[in-house]
Amino acid sequence: MTASDIAVHTLVDWVTQGDLRLPEMQRAYVWTAPRVRDLLDSLYRGYPSGVILVWEPGEDVDMRAAAVETGTGLRARPLLLLDGQQRLTSLAAVLTGQPVTVRGRVKPIEILFNLDHPDELMSVTDVDEQSDTDAENAADSEETFMTRLNRRTFVVEAKFIEAESNWVRVSDILAKKKSDAELLAKAGVTRLDDPNYTKYSTRLQAVRNIADYQYRVETLEPSQSYQEVTEIFVRVNSLGAKLRSSDLALAQITATWRGSLDKFTQYQKTVASHGFDLDLGIFLRTMVALITDQSRFRSISSVGIDELRAGWDRTMKAFDHATNFAVSAAGIDSPTLLSSPLLLVTAAYWSDHTGYQPSSEEADGFRRWLLLANAKGRYSRGSSETLLDQDLVAIRSENPIDALQNRLVQQVGRLDFASSDLEGRSVNSGAFKTMFLMYKDDGARDWATHLPISAKHSGKSDAIEFHHIYPQAMLKEERKDLVPTQINDIANMAFIGAETNKHIGKRPPADYKHDFEPQALELQQVIIPDGSGHSSDFEQFITSRRQAIAERLNRFLEATGGDVP
Repeated sequence: MTASDIAVHTLVDWVTQGDLRLPEMQRAYVWTAPRVRDLLDSLYRGYPSGVILVWEPGEDVDMRAAAVETGTGLRARPLLLLDGQQRLTSLAAVLTGQPVTVRGRVKPIEILFNLDHPDELMSVTDVDEQSDTDAENAADSEETFMTRLNRRTFVVEAKFIEAESNWVRVSDILAKKKSDAELLAKAGVTRLDDPNYTKYSTRLQAVRNIADYQYRVETLEPSQSYQEVTEIFVRVNSLGAKLRSSDLALAQITATWRGSLDKFTQYQKTVASHGFDLDLGIFLRTMVALITDQSRFRSISSVGIDELRAGWDRTMKAFDHATNFAVSAAGIDSPTLLSSPLLLVTAAYWSDHTGYQPSSEEADGFRRWLLLANAKGRYSRGSSETLLDQDLVAIRSENPIDALQNRLVQQVGRLDFASSDLEGRSVNSGAFKTMFLMYKDDGARDWATHLPISAKHSGKSDAIEFHHIYPQAMLKEERKDLVPTQINDIANMAFIGAETNKHIGKRPPADYKHDFEPQALELQQVIIPDGSGHSSDFEQFITSRRQAIAERLNRFLEATGGDVP
């Protein structure tokens, strides 16, 4: 192995020219914009940023597409990037001004630089994995929020931040889209004798110096085989938990079964075209479960190529049946309605185990378990792999449905819902997703357009979303004693479209209920008696509707306490 120091701009050139590519074992680009923001901040300050590991192959190998546009390259055999993909792809996007492709979607990465940032590091920033922007994290007033932002050096782009004179786009600096004069003019600096001229100019040059940052690049020799390089890749990426277990498993699978990634991604696209856009790891975990009768990836390295090929054929058939069952039997026609996609792994394993010919009683029983497990968040609490393995064992038992239900009862205590069980539940909870299924089953529709609620509507106007029954803006103005968890209680949510919500605006239910047919509201258990529906009636409404929701959930799920039928 050789090592050398190479500048960022050279590495980016290799990536965009096609001389540094991704081997099939590599995962796709997954970084969120806040991670790119923090990488730039580290390089700007000259902090250590790890090493880059590449391989100069002595054999032809399969490669996967990069997340940025690349050329054909000049090398007969390109170098293959083993460790550093997320960093170099991010830097290539920022230095060239290119968007990145993430799971088939093209999106730009725009980071803003604060010309007037404090000289010293004021705070340590945390990456919010649930948010792609810094603006989404604003929980206080805009003035307080901007004061906090102005203590940072880099933030994820938002229009209202960029409108401030001291914030400029990093791509304008690094991709040389704008001159210093243009960038300084935005900040109000137009004269050489301006007190900020030297400071801002120096800082712009410091950002450009990111392109000269030297990475230590370690290169594996051509004499090392693909199998050996895969082992190195797995070990390197295991040490810092940089990759998920499914990413490491994919590396091991592709080392044994060359060319398999194309088969996996093609099937992933097919399933996505049918409404289930899922992470590749879900399909790999299904294959592992079918081959090994357990869900953990740790044993995949010992599975031979013939077993992998046969297992993948079983996986496609089982997963097709699982999604068909979820849609036709349970009404779950989108992964957004699942508390965990692991439920589809269980459904696929059950389908395969029954030989696709369950009795009507077994099919009804599994349907009920699937809905209950979804509502109770079976794989959303505790160790999901342990729980999944327990369910695979249950499916292989003499009475699979009873065994599955018993496991669920042991976990959650009882299968029915009490009103108190819904307190504090978020819109990401299984109970809320089941509310959607329940109201859809009841024939609920948008209050204005009368379109049945569905996760499949296209177009921004007709897409069914969830919105506050007692408008959030109204409650914040009139009920300052309420905390966000009370305002965002799932009992204060209804499934309506954006245009309907816009029509409601900040008006109280007492006012807007007259704009809609009473039955449309009642189908979602929104009952506003005459004389009520004002902000002072909020708690009474929430208590009443929460109880009604719990009772309706129990009828929908056929849930009766903890007894197993």
